[in-house]
Amino acid sequence: MASAGEGFGRRVQSAIYRSGISGTRPAVPTTPEALELAAEKTLGREAFAYLAGGAGSETTVAANRAAFGNWRIYPRVLRDVGERDLSIELLGKRRATPFLLAPLGVMELAHPDADVAVGRAAAALDVPYLLSNQASRPMEEVAVAMDAVAPGRSRWFQLYWSASDELNASLVRRAEESGCEAIVVTLDTHLLGWRTRDLDLAYLPFTRGQGIAQYTSDPVFAGLVRDRVKKASRGTWAEQSIRVTPKAVATAIRMARNGSNTQVFAGGVAGAIRSPLPRAAVETFLDVFADPTLEWDALAKLREWTSLPIVLKGILHPDDAARALDHGVDGIMVSNHGGRQLDGAVASLDALPAVVDRVAGRVPVILDGGIRGGADAFIALALGATAVGIGRPYAYGLAVAGARGVSEVLRNHIAEFDITMGLAGHTAVAQIGRDSLVPSA
Repeated sequence: MASAGEGFGRRVQSAIYRSGISGTRPAVPTTPEALELAAEKTLGREAFAYLAGGAGSETTVAANRAAFGNWRIYPRVLRDVGERDLSIELLGKRRATPFLLAPLGVMELAHPDADVAVGRAAAALDVPYLLSNQASRPMEEVAVAMDAVAPGRSRWFQLYWSASDELNASLVRRAEESGCEAIVVTLDTHLLGWRTRDLDLAYLPFTRGQGIAQYTSDPVFAGLVRDRVKKASRGTWAEQSIRVTPKAVATAIRMARNGSNTQVFAGGVAGAIRSPLPRAAVETFLDVFADPTLEWDALAKLREWTSLPIVLKGILHPDDAARALDHGVDGIMVSNHGGRQLDGAVASLDALPAVVDRVAGRVPVILDGGIRGGADAFIALALGATAVGIGRPYAYGLAVAGARGVSEVLRNHIAEFDITMGLAGHTAVAQIGRDSLVPSA
């Protein structure tokens, strides 16, 4: 029988300390700074720059973290916190914790198992996983991997609204068939942000055929690629030629590997190297990736394509939150894309209270941006978030120790949140409110 006060956090602490008797330490560091440093040491320069970098001078990245320093937790004492309930209600289901895994693209940069490893870790800890539109593995493969761990574990699908509505509808249809519980429309990537680390390295993974598995596994996208090849003249391909260097050859091989045995090219790597289709897939992706003309009325199309709940990701202004409600959305993610899109943007946490006040409980509000541990999650929930997303930390965990690294990152967030909630004098998430905080002096 568990002793009084022993919750998830206490069990994690005990397991770590007992393992330490035998000389075993955690697979990944518990502090966010050490975790990021460990990932940097593990990853190549281009991969780390893409995963860690932000837009411009990265002031938005810094602001996301600094915003949590504006608040201090106000603990209450001599309360019975022996039993603590971390669960929340979200989109009609009871969730084990207030955490979600935010969508991160191109996870092959961190580890060969990529999204599959993340999905397995999420399923094991019952944390909903928002499958990225820019994934390295098709959503169907990740769904199978998650169900193999625990059937029916929660997954949502992030939609980047492309220039092809036929493709958008196909991606949404596949998400439904893969057991996704919601469609999360990312609103802040209608243009690619000015990402200085990537620009300095002249590196964008999509141009190398990475992070486009949702596309190359899609029959509609495959049709677009084949049409492109049929229409292309030899002169067109010559104009797109790239200077042959060892790095270009390696890129071509990787592109062929990623493009083989897919909807785009059914054959193996050897055939894909000789085929124009994998390269045409990259060019087609770059053409259709985003639609800068997208407006609010387009959401009506999504309602025609799916009956799943619709969550809008990228809302920061309360007036946009009000418009989202007018268009009947089912949830809002307050997010600035981890500071990767607009330098100088408002921090997600700073934008949260006004959005929460405008929404007034009509739909859930999820905070995405700057979460680095359980205490951060407590602050966000106190300011009105229904749930919070974990982003870069799980990518770093994946880089350092694969699926185990992701599991430990999630475990640490949940454990610290449990302990923070108990030390603050609360036994349920619903008890956490703005009176749980005081502004930092």
